[in-house]
Amino acid sequence: MPGPSQVSIEHSFSQAEFDRCARLSGDNNPIHVDAVFASHSRFGRTVAHGWLLCSKLRGLVEQLVPGGRLLDQSVTFEAPTFAGDKMMFSARIVEKGSSCVKFEMEVTRVSDGVVTCSGKGRVVT
Repeated sequence: MPGPSQVSIEHSFSQAEFDRCARLSGDNNPIHVDAVFASHSRFGRTVAHGWLLCSKLRGLVEQLVPGGRLLDQSVTFEAPTFAGDKMMFSARIVEKGSSCVKFEMEVTRVSDGVVTCSGKGRVVT
């Protein structure tokens, strides 16, 4: 039985998750973990690590293509993702070949519909 062609999940990251992400990765850029520093940035508050968003999206791709091996993925960060904001993470299949599946994905802020991250990629089945 074929799997779904599109999946979505709603999630709000907390500052504690940003902090754990920084500890895990070693990426302690103050834009992610220092509220005082971030308040003086163009964003006005801390923002999510890009790879944190991408890992949530990769989990959705796994639901679309269980066991698929990631060949490539490209993403654009169009707007900041803040702690506490309710976000919709979505991934969809756009093309299925005999051994390769192309997908698109995006992260959208629920409150205003702003896309904060979008991308595409391929997995081998």
